[in-house]
Order: sequence, then structure tokens, then C-alpha cells
Amino acid sequence: MRILLKISGEALKWEKEFWIDIEFTKNIVNKIKEIYDKGIEIAIVIWWWNIYRWTNLIASWVNSSDSHNLSMLSTVFNWVVLKNFLEQEWISSIVMDPNGIKFIENYSKNNALEYLNSWKIVICTWWTWNPYFTTDTWWVLRALELECEIMIKATKVDGVYNKDPIKYDDAVFFENISYEEFIKMNLKILDQTAVSLAQENKLIIKVVNLFKNKSILNIIEWKKEGTTIS
Repeated sequence: MRILLKISGEALKWEKEFWIDIEFTKNIVNKIKEIYDKGIEIAIVIWWWNIYRWTNLIASWVNSSDSHNLSMLSTVFNWVVLKNFLEQEWISSIVMDPNGIKFIENYSKNNALEYLNSWKIVICTWWTWNPYFTTDTWWVLRALELECEIMIKATKVDGVYNKDPIKYDDAVFFENISYEEFIKMNLKILDQTAVSLAQENKLIIKVVNLFKNKSILNIIEWKKEGTTIS
């Protein structure tokens, strides 16, 4: 099995206001290792919110296109840190980037597939390098390119709800939801463009709680966990 894992849930900061929490990052690596040890091929993308909060600056003075580009740049911090933490656990990994950063390998689909086939974890940086395309859309694009069977979004809630369960006690949880229903209800946990692209290619999306013990592993073992969008 090959999966693409998107780590969001405020990325690597845990309860910090900013930057990277070392113990929390180690905890994420342990979750990844549980999957890796099962013989699963893994590609990873990761959020940037612990580094750069583009919405705050757009609201004040930064041009929105420039701010999106700065968000893409900030993701590199998280990717390189994650690679180093994985290698501390003797997990071979590679960071790949399509934009020529000198200390990161240039991304190509064929090379990434070779790495996955040889049991390296492939960490994909950047977005599409086009402003206004979200990490969700880029996540689906990479999953399609790398022929992943399941796309997993690991976030800070248990799955898909009709509204934010952190803000609303009466939020309704969906164990299963179709792409059509998701788009029609205009749900916010994933970008609508990403869901449409997944729908066109019949790719299954799983949304789970990053902070829940063995939540990602349960999906790999086909146990009931989170929300399935299909």
C-alpha cells in the first residue's frame, strides 16, 4: 500500500504559539514509524502555520499573492526538520522540491516513485508554486502523481463535521460522506478544488485526528477511524 499523509493540526508547534515543539515532533515521527514498520510506502506533505500566518498579514498590509508565496517558502523549515527527526529513528527519507533550492533534491515524479519503491519516505515541499492554490489541492496533485491509494489528512479534529466542532458543541460528525455532499455543503476542512479533483480521479480521502493514539495506523489496518470521503 502507498499513502500520502498530510500533517496539519497547526503543523509542528503543538501548544507553542510559534515555531517547532521538539517533543511533539518526535511524537509525530513515532506515529509515522508505526506505519512505516508495517511496510507502507509513505509520501508526506505538512502544513506551515507554525512558521508563517499569511491571513494575519493579508489583513494588515501584505499583498495577498506575495503572502501566499511566503507561505510556500516557510514550509521548507518543517520539511527539513521532519526529515532530520525521521533519520534519528533510522527511517530513510528524502525532501524533494520543484523549485531548485540547493540543499533539497529537485522533485520529479519518476525519482519520487523510485524512492518510494525503495522504502524511502518522500517529503514533498512547496505547493504548485501558484498563489491561491491551497496545500489541499497540491496534496491531491501529488497523490495522483505518486499513485497513492489513500490520502490521509491528519488534523486536530476527529474527522469531517458540518461545522467546526471546536467552536460548536452541536456540530454533527460524518463517518462517511460523498464528494458531492461535501462540495454541496461547502464544508471547510478541505479545499473544494481539492475535493473536486479527488472526485474526478476516484481517490479516497480519510480525515483523522492527528493527536489521537493510533488513529493513522487504524486506517492502514482498515479499522473504523475518522471520516471517509469517497
